Amino acid sequence: MRILIVDDETLARDRLLRMLQSDGRHEVIADVSTGAEALEASERLLPDLVLLDIRMPGMDGIETAGHFLTQKESPAVIFCTAYEEHAIQAFEMQAVGYLLKPVRKSELMEAVERSTALNRVQLSALQAANDTRRIHLCARTYKGMRLINIKDIRYLQADQKYVTVRDEQQEVIVDETLRELEHEFADVFVRVHRNALVSRKHIVGLEKGVNGQIVMRLDGVAETVDISRRHLPAVRKILKNI
Repeated sequence: MRILIVDDETLARDRLLRMLQSDGRHEVIADVSTGAEALEASERLLPDLVLLDIRMPGMDGIETAGHFLTQKESPAVIFCTAYEEHAIQAFEMQAVGYLLKPVRKSELMEAVERSTALNRVQLSALQAANDTRRIHLCARTYKGMRLINIKDIRYLQADQKYVTVRDEQQEVIVDETLRELEHEFADVFVRVHRNALVSRKHIVGLEKGVNGQIVMRLDGVAETVDISRRHLPAVRKILKNI
């Protein structure tokens, strides 16, 4: 993979460069210190991936990423920043990763490998989707912020002011309400409890839990989700049409 590094701090650029070089699987084609230089290098060198700082003098990383989206050959972008509060803006710019400084080599290489799954055709599809409905949620993990594909989510469960998102691999937290998510993705998720939504496409069926209550089995995860008596009739009706 051909990678462009963008950061106004020389030490930060050098650190990313050393980690990538020691891994040996990817080529750093250039490192620059400003957004303007990044756009020029992207047009000229056509990188597959840009490692992009956010707070830079002049054009910041968010604005730079927005300009990348207008390029004919738009690269994938992973933000590398010391500030977590820009994550939502970053993913609105179709970033495929968001790493917090100091970036660890293991986290960097994992993010780079994930980005290889997003080829240029898929990135174009993401850009088109930006005009309609989200196809990802922005989740907080112990490694920083991460995109979770809506189609991979098994269930959403409210816990006080946060919502836990469960896909086949992990549980993560999003700073959104269950009501908002239910409204936005009404055709994707069905409410089975006052604090839970499940993905229609991943429903396996209903069964009795250990205490005799009805629970829902979903593919790809071991645990079941409780169904309240209030929502059970609607759930049964939906299952007849799946």
